[in-house]
Amino acid sequence: MGADFIEQDVVLSRDGVPMVLHDIYLDSTTDVNQRYPDRARTDGRYYAVDFDLAEIQQLHAHERVEWDAQGNATPAYPHRFPGRAELFRVPTLAQEIDLISGMDHSSGRTTGLYVEFKAPGWHRAQGYDLVQAVMDVLREKHYHNKPRQVFLQCFDDETLRYLRHEFKTPLPLIQLIGENSWGENTTADYDYLQTAAGLADIASYADGIGPWIMQIYRGRDATGKAQLTELASLAQQQGLLIHPYTFRCDELPAGISDFKELLEIFVQQAGVNGLFTDFPDRVSRYLRQDATSS
Repeated sequence: MGADFIEQDVVLSRDGVPMVLHDIYLDSTTDVNQRYPDRARTDGRYYAVDFDLAEIQQLHAHERVEWDAQGNATPAYPHRFPGRAELFRVPTLAQEIDLISGMDHSSGRTTGLYVEFKAPGWHRAQGYDLVQAVMDVLREKHYHNKPRQVFLQCFDDETLRYLRHEFKTPLPLIQLIGENSWGENTTADYDYLQTAAGLADIASYADGIGPWIMQIYRGRDATGKAQLTELASLAQQQGLLIHPYTFRCDELPAGISDFKELLEIFVQQAGVNGLFTDFPDRVSRYLRQDATSS
């Protein structure tokens, strides 16, 4: 599908194995509540860190769902792969790396890894070192010293500072920027990180930023012109890469009529260096056409 990098959100199992999972919970993307109905915590959620690798790999993975107060699940993206077909499992980070490197071997490509440490502070509070566990796998698979093929990202600035200044990884680091209201299990102030001073701070320990698309695009004015914040230009002044998230054909921001229009705003006007998307084939096709026309 033309992706240059593939993202791995990583959490730990109870026995400390890095797993590729959307977040620290299992119930949004697996059938854990059916297989282990009595294993939820008091908040009703099923945490990956409460299950051994062998248990997690018995689960069936599916498109993300959202649960209501009555315990009913609604697909987050209803037009994507339907139902709960028993086709997919939750891979370990090591297994996914083996799959990607194997596909590279057979296709003649060089696909990058884009690893996100999910809630490392929360993991520490549970008694686990997510950073060390992930870096051990990257070393085992000989990706720990491939700065052109691996990005490391996190919403937690302290984790990135540690990776740069103490762990001294040669891999490029990306500061993910969320909203303070999201509760990302970090002390990072995302309002501050979007200022000139905050971006200068980021430049002291990271190579780029991963902002939410709505932190760059603010809708259209009365004349129909796209309104952009100064975040992209301020980041560029600091020499930071800009990799916004997430570009989805089935979740267009207000004022955007189609996916191509969204891409044009970010690629042509904001000048981003890369982007996260659930539709890499469409982005790849757009970029090839843009290169041809220019």
